[in-house]
Amino acid sequence: MRNRRGCCVSVTGRGRVDGGYRMTNQKNDIDASAEDVQDQLSTRSDELSQSDDSYWLKKKNELNADGVPYSEWDDSRMLVPSSLELGPGAVDRYVISKQIVRMQEPRRLTPEDMDERRIIYPESSNRPMVNRFRDLRTKLLEKSGGNNFTMVVSGASAGAGCSFVALNLAAAFAFDQAKTALVIDCNLREPSLHTTLDIMPETGLTDFLDEPDYDISRIIYPTGIPRLRLIPSGSRREIPGEFFTSFRMKQFLQAVRRRYPDRFIILDTAPISESPDARILSELCDYAMLVVPHGRVSAGLADQAAMAFHSEKFVGAVING
Repeated sequence: MRNRRGCCVSVTGRGRVDGGYRMTNQKNDIDASAEDVQDQLSTRSDELSQSDDSYWLKKKNELNADGVPYSEWDDSRMLVPSSLELGPGAVDRYVISKQIVRMQEPRRLTPEDMDERRIIYPESSNRPMVNRFRDLRTKLLEKSGGNNFTMVVSGASAGAGCSFVALNLAAAFAFDQAKTALVIDCNLREPSLHTTLDIMPETGLTDFLDEPDYDISRIIYPTGIPRLRLIPSGSRREIPGEFFTSFRMKQFLQAVRRRYPDRFIILDTAPISESPDARILSELCDYAMLVVPHGRVSAGLADQAAMAFHSEKFVGAVING
């Protein structure tokens, strides 16, 4: 990769991350206000104005449509706080920490499940891969000044391993008990994250974007990994560009970033060589990262793929192979 572009990381072998980094000092911040999104993304303010304790006491013995206690699955308000009217910086961090601790998992992936799916976890025996994703996380935090961010992850070609990198990077952020991660499957043509995580979603991102009154809690799914949530692609997958260029998509990304300062949002997208989706979404996000398959893409093509992103947002490449 040319030296004008941020960090360079390599992934060698099956699921190993290697390499040195060169992080730029430039920082991007989306100029957004909560007032721009409160009307579009309000979530029953009367109900949500109750305290967390009152909410959980009320819901403790209620069941959802599948007969699962709400206290075991409905933590969507943990990811979307109880008010969308607060201005930036007004969220009580003590309350946020309390919410993170109380995020529930209806199921937990076992270490064997994680190894089979090639997902990192703190006790994994694959220390090189764990440490290198942690290192990548650290470099990104340094670039963001410790602030949360939204980031597009896209492949230079099909089969680059973009979903593998996006999911494991999100998992690395979720290691920290004071942080949460949200991975959004924006590869509408070939979504895969729900399959990897063994989730059968009924709705997802496109359903939310298509319906102005759609409740955001319906598209956020527990993953079986503590503090990590998934928004799947959704039931509608035609003409992805129309969804991603919509004003509602911009509002949505601004809201999920602003409303929860300890949340890191990773967008898994279609290969940038095959679709403009990653470039479109990168304009709405803070950063963009490229995944290059080792030995399958020439340096020229890899550099051409990187050039599709704005230089101030592009943080570097991961060589996967």
